[in-house]
Amino acid sequence: MNSFGDKVMNPLIANEISDSGIIAVLIIDNVQHAIPLAKALLKGGVDSIELTLRTPAALEAAKQIKKTLPEINLGFGTVLTLDQLKTVADLGADFAVAPGCNPKIIMEAKRHGLSFAPGIMTPSDIEIAIENGCRILKFFPAETSGGIRHLISMSAPYQHLGLQFIPLGGVNMKNAKEYLESPLISAIGGSWVANRQLIQNEDWNTITNNAIEIRTLINQIRK
Repeated sequence: MNSFGDKVMNPLIANEISDSGIIAVLIIDNVQHAIPLAKALLKGGVDSIELTLRTPAALEAAKQIKKTLPEINLGFGTVLTLDQLKTVADLGADFAVAPGCNPKIIMEAKRHGLSFAPGIMTPSDIEIAIENGCRILKFFPAETSGGIRHLISMSAPYQHLGLQFIPLGGVNMKNAKEYLESPLISAIGGSWVANRQLIQNEDWNTITNNAIEIRTLINQIRK
């Protein structure tokens, strides 16, 4: 991190996300799935997760994971309101992300000391994030907005700021390599590792195998 620094992302959390290289984006409908799911991901070498606030089970699932598996780097996604931000901060989340770039949410994250990455898709989004002290940004939706080529072109004027990005939206095993090979990328995010159907079917073996597959690719590229 250069002298411009990220005022919203704890450097320890930023390093954990970067070291992981992958954030598994999870939609949990049944709280009972939380622990076996997290264990299946850990078994495959994935220790950073994003629980989306789209189901009633998300918060209780997070509490169980936080208590039982503290080695998990636990984040929340789809954080859209000030109340949601406070709730996940009080729960002890390690980080949070949003699909868009809302200055009020960023400021609330700062107030609570919660590491936060706002969503960006345009230069204007990037400049709002920069103005509010962010240097690690969620690139969303990644693929439909032009993928890694769009990100490289869009971020070029800000290269001196040392921005890092977490692309989500259409990222999968077929295109993960081109993202991970870019120095712009802190980590990739995606739901394919443990998609909603796999979780509902309790297919822990497939989830572990998916985690192993992406972990192997990350290790080949970064180590």
